Amino acid sequence: MLRTSMALAAVLAMGLPAQAQMVFGGSVFTVQELVGVGRMAANLRDQHGETFGSISGLWADAASWTRVGNTYTGTFLAAPDRGYNIAGTIDYAPRLNTLQMSFTPAAAGATGLPQNQIGLTLTQATRLYETLPTGLTQTFTGLDPVPGGVATGGARPAAFGLPELPQAFNGKLALDAEGVVVLSDGSRLVSDEYGPSIYRFAPDGRFIGALEVAASVRPLRNGVTDYSSNNPTTGQPAPLPANPSAGRANNQGFEGLTVSPDGRTLFVGLQSAARQDINTTTAATAAASRDNTRVFTYDISDPNQIRLTGEYVVQLPKFQQGSATLVAAQSELLALSSTQLLMLPRDSNGQQVGTQTSLLREVQIIDLAGATNILGQSFETQIAPGGVLNPAITAAARTGFLNINDRSQLNRFGLTNGLQVGFENLSEKWEGLALLPALDPDRPYDYFLFVANDNDFATTDGFHAGAAYNDGKNLDTMFLAYRVTISPVPEPASAVLLLAGAVLIGGAVLRQRRA
Repeated sequence: MLRTSMALAAVLAMGLPAQAQMVFGGSVFTVQELVGVGRMAANLRDQHGETFGSISGLWADAASWTRVGNTYTGTFLAAPDRGYNIAGTIDYAPRLNTLQMSFTPAAAGATGLPQNQIGLTLTQATRLYETLPTGLTQTFTGLDPVPGGVATGGARPAAFGLPELPQAFNGKLALDAEGVVVLSDGSRLVSDEYGPSIYRFAPDGRFIGALEVAASVRPLRNGVTDYSSNNPTTGQPAPLPANPSAGRANNQGFEGLTVSPDGRTLFVGLQSAARQDINTTTAATAAASRDNTRVFTYDISDPNQIRLTGEYVVQLPKFQQGSATLVAAQSELLALSSTQLLMLPRDSNGQQVGTQTSLLREVQIIDLAGATNILGQSFETQIAPGGVLNPAITAAARTGFLNINDRSQLNRFGLTNGLQVGFENLSEKWEGLALLPALDPDRPYDYFLFVANDNDFATTDGFHAGAAYNDGKNLDTMFLAYRVTISPVPEPASAVLLLAGAVLIGGAVLRQRRA
């Protein structure tokens, strides 16, 4: 076994130069390098005359992905969140944006590069709406739900096969979109922070359903489900108390949404721990103990009979910022198999935000295969009393993969993490992931991993819900493209043969150099 491990390590070391390379869950993960950057202007407006909503959720249409020469083209679907909301939420109509990409990767190892390898065009902005019993239609809204739940009009009661859903003071269903996927029948699922909810829409944006959500993450205040996130619009009341006693924390709902490659399993993740799983003694203990979050699985084999099948604990990474211990909340999930996912945890620092230098912003790998399915178990309601995980529960396995903050890679494109003379700092929020094949016959396990930011509609020339706004800064929408390799671990015999071949080749090269 030791000889096989040594042989495998030697074979891996013979590959292309890499930032990171590890064996995890039966696969070899290799980061080659950052190969592309693309931008969309901060003041870009869509067909409705409103400021483009950046990337809170991202889905790649693999069927559209093609290669001609060294240029790739494809279509993406992006979900913006609840609209510009620095001074309270607004009646922004949630939508799904269709993007067309043209991508020509930079040459390996090149430096002094421009930020134009990824070309992005907004081709469609589809507003999300429902048809009322009267036959009229109305859009969803980004407004914070009314405090108090059903009794105050802050929620619609469960009816007609739909679960209870959050509602704003104007009678519209409230949606803070954070993830999007397309099912086999063409319908779209959109994950929401308010409920947290998972809504289903037809391709034209028409509301056609919502998935049942586990009670463990429904927010409770004063003994009732209360979907307010403590972000009221002008003239509307704030919730009392400000924070739920249980369920998802404010603005920490369903942040990651993804479908397994075989199209049979849906994954959705809470951004950080539910309130009952946090040590809320002080603000500091709460910030340090929200790491035990939950990921849910649904069987989507039949899009019309979707079933909740699993609930698992994923422990988020912690980091030190000064004297404080903080948790990097997850911002996106991307399924690699029926149990293995990429996860994007990050802190809250970036260009003109926080310390400006991000301390943790990376793509990690998680595997649910050995984790405890807590759905329906006696400890499902509270998994981490006082912020400490119940020892009866096995959390998902997790490891690091791609460090987005790596200056050596960012600097090649004029980018950086933090304040560095001559380079542009990355923005705070990175919330989109997509993985597409390199279509390289010589390297069949190579992919492009796209990471996209959420600019929070930050522009000095914005327009939403009938009014202009000025955020005081301009943050472009950005995509980063990394070339990665995800390949099966070689069988022991194959590893030894590969090592022998590598030794022979290496010896021949050495002899040639000496000659």
